[in-house]
Amino acid sequence: MQRHLILLTARPARRIQEMARKREKTPDLFADLAEEPEKPERAAKPASPAVPDMPPPIARLAAGTPVDLGGKKVFVIDSHSLIYQVFHAISSMTAPDGRPVNALYGFLRDLLDLLARHKPDLLACAFDHSEITFRNDLYPEYKAHRDPMPEDLRSQIPHIQRLLDALGIPVIELPGYEADDIMATLARRVAEAGGRCVLVTADKDCRQLINDSVSLLNIRKGQLYGAPELLADWGVRPDQVVDFQALVGDSVDNVPGVESIGPKTATQLLQEYGTLDEVLANATTIKGKKGEKLAECADLARISKQLVKLDDDAPLEFDWSRAVVGQWDVETAVAICTEFGFRSLTDRVTKLGPATVGVTTWEANYRTVDTLEELRAEVERARRAGRFSFDTETTSTNPNWADLVGISLCSSPGEAIYVPVRAPAGARTLAEADVVAALQPLLGDPGLELVGQNIKYDLIVMRRNGLVGVNRLFDTLVADLLSDPGRPTHNLDELASRHLGHQTIPITDLIGTGREQGRMDEVPVPRITDYAAEDADVPMRLFPLLTRAVENVGLTELFRDVEMPLVQVLADMEYHGIRVDPDSLAALSKEFGVRLKLLEREIWQAAGSEFNVDSPKQLAEVLFDKLGLQEQRKTKTGRSTDNEVLEELEDRHPVPKLVIEYRQLGKLKGTYADALAEQINPRTGRVHTSFMQDVARTGRLSSKDPNLQNIPVRTAEGRRIRQAFVAGGPGYQLLCADWSQIELRMLAHFCGDAVMTEAFRREEDIHRVVAAEVNGVPLEDVTEAMRQGAKAVNFGIIYGQSPWGLARQLGIPRDAASGFIDAYFARYPAVDGFVRETLTAAAKDGFVRTILGRRRPVEGVRAPGPGPLSRNRTQAERIAVNTVIQGSAADLIKLAMIRVWRRLQTAGLDARLLLQIHDELLFEVADRDVMALAGLVNEEMTSTGALRVPLQVAIEAGPNWNDTQGVSLSSPLAASGSGGP
Repeated sequence: MQRHLILLTARPARRIQEMARKREKTPDLFADLAEEPEKPERAAKPASPAVPDMPPPIARLAAGTPVDLGGKKVFVIDSHSLIYQVFHAISSMTAPDGRPVNALYGFLRDLLDLLARHKPDLLACAFDHSEITFRNDLYPEYKAHRDPMPEDLRSQIPHIQRLLDALGIPVIELPGYEADDIMATLARRVAEAGGRCVLVTADKDCRQLINDSVSLLNIRKGQLYGAPELLADWGVRPDQVVDFQALVGDSVDNVPGVESIGPKTATQLLQEYGTLDEVLANATTIKGKKGEKLAECADLARISKQLVKLDDDAPLEFDWSRAVVGQWDVETAVAICTEFGFRSLTDRVTKLGPATVGVTTWEANYRTVDTLEELRAEVERARRAGRFSFDTETTSTNPNWADLVGISLCSSPGEAIYVPVRAPAGARTLAEADVVAALQPLLGDPGLELVGQNIKYDLIVMRRNGLVGVNRLFDTLVADLLSDPGRPTHNLDELASRHLGHQTIPITDLIGTGREQGRMDEVPVPRITDYAAEDADVPMRLFPLLTRAVENVGLTELFRDVEMPLVQVLADMEYHGIRVDPDSLAALSKEFGVRLKLLEREIWQAAGSEFNVDSPKQLAEVLFDKLGLQEQRKTKTGRSTDNEVLEELEDRHPVPKLVIEYRQLGKLKGTYADALAEQINPRTGRVHTSFMQDVARTGRLSSKDPNLQNIPVRTAEGRRIRQAFVAGGPGYQLLCADWSQIELRMLAHFCGDAVMTEAFRREEDIHRVVAAEVNGVPLEDVTEAMRQGAKAVNFGIIYGQSPWGLARQLGIPRDAASGFIDAYFARYPAVDGFVRETLTAAAKDGFVRTILGRRRPVEGVRAPGPGPLSRNRTQAERIAVNTVIQGSAADLIKLAMIRVWRRLQTAGLDARLLLQIHDELLFEVADRDVMALAGLVNEEMTSTGALRVPLQVAIEAGPNWNDTQGVSLSSPLAASGSGGP
């Protein structure tokens, strides 16, 4: 069978169940820039086919090993060409540490696609060595107008080459020559050796290289390009390509060509005269302006021909053995993918090598315990050890909906048991009540330490069975998150592989996938024993390793005193849940549905025709073709009609604004009015969201299933949704405690500005104070427009807003926005100093820290120079500043939650903490204890931390989350914090 050589060139599951069941590592998208989803697969094209037919891995060949190219398929990639394409095709994407990775991700994805679909025998990547080549001697203006490579792209090139090295794919570059010349030289050599060469490029210059042995591949379009395609496209033969380009020129590369000669004319001339020389020789006989320009620009045409003609005899020394496909170092490649958060690509890269890569021998004694005597003996053994690992197997991914299938227990590494509670018919099991009672001495002992992975899930499951865990906790997921926050995932499978070199049993081995997926209580007990016992054993083995890891980064106190107590708080909150009125939701759904129909008709009337408002394609046709609005941006699927585009167009026609309103209302209906009703637990009549500690890189908590942190509070419709969240019954209220402007107070604390600090101490309107200072007017003369501008800049400091962004937000000219920002920093130089210090430290250390020491890796931050700070920061720089402020605020709210929750355990109040929504805490409290709870909460929240500015809390109470009124803290009852009668 004939084989081919392909050259690439470059130019300037723990388990499916655990990840779902225990809510591990499924990031949400957040409104603020610091909470980037970091899910590269969302920004890319649909997943490529699986890669089962990859070439088998081989050992690295010795240098100089002879390679016969005869009949081989050789691919050469035009690397910079492909890199630029994916960089611009994939929207902004960052690694967990903030580095841009869109080009790196896209390049690797396309490389894996190429290997899977085309199966080259040999593969290489050509890169430009520099911008200066022999062509600049011929024509100094050659490529003179090209923009410099974007810094966010330049920083990714070395990592692309790291990946290529790990995959055994050679990088080829040659001083004084372009990647095209390298491709031309290699293509000629492959053809002469009897092989077939495919050049992976979209560069039209390479069309001159096409022959019976050389073709082009546009990997973005999936198009193989040869002489027939060239003839259909340009109407010329491959040997006429250089002459064609010499006539037409190239504005991108600054190749002059002949003025007024376009592609159509060039084709006609070459079809008539054959070559450029003949065209120029007959210039005087060609009538009209064409002839005049040909005669006038003859010398430029000849220079253009030299510029576009590729050198296929470049002095290139190349060892073909380096390009033989299959010489991958899978472990290194997987490590790089993991470093940059490429979850889906990591799986594909792993398939390049044998399944045993990275796996060590695992000696363990796992057994089934199905008698109470044995279970009690194991519990006593764990109690004497003082530390134990515990895990539950259940019937549901949601702990508040789950039935207990069994528990696993480990008190010594390598020794673990599984206790079945539910199992297939005929299997020996223990009664659920007996198992819970037997575990009481363990989970009910605060002197014992409980080790586990995502322990919160197991605490809720056991709480549903009447057993409240009160142990000291060590959660391996959170420990790994703190010690290595740059990792994209911290699930048990990944921890076992990375720290222990062990490949865990996939859950799919037990319950299958897709339509055939079963439940855990249907799995035979012997099969589930090894799986479940391993789940308890792995955390116990990880314990000493992760203890040292947390110590090494200086975060033992944060882990012990904040994150672990918080697990108990969150488990309690999720267990209680919050009541949602289904009748209110049903009424809202009906009302929103009617309004959507009315909006749809209003859109049709404004557009002058009926169309599917939910179809981006049909909407684009209406906006840009029928209404004649200017296109703003194109995507891979067509003309963009996202909300950002619609906002840019809403002042030009009524339709864009109406569509924005239609979409917002539709989202509220689908996400909340409809979906929330289905998430009410039939056992409790409540909604039980899940709070995650391991998603937001700033340290913020994230809410999921349902996400209650994104309900809009500034719109009437959003407030109507909040009205459906109600107190648990007659005689109870919801109490909301909201920190006032906590992030701006953190900014004032860090920068130490005297004016800001004093404004907060006097409880003045900080936005009005800033507006007065920046505009140089008395406080009483500040207009609402001035205040809004100051507010935008205040928060813009946190999120790294550019002058362009501020101008767009306020609807003012960019120069005015830039002037406002400059005036702000001139008046508040301490803020500039804080930003400078933060960026300097981030550039030096590669990470930033919050007020409690939490680390976040942020690579790619530029150290500020001595001059004024740039107002156009990179994403990494925005993340650095944002993390310090927002992450510190997150630290304080966690401390406040722990303090309030602990007080509630002994205060004797009929009250409980239900939700945390960023800076807001939501409680359920009996009417008689409202004032006492308000006093307790105010005392704890205002005394959390030791800032330069005071903390202020707004406290309101009412029958539902929306209809609340302020609670006075002046009464003796509230001030004392004592309970009611």
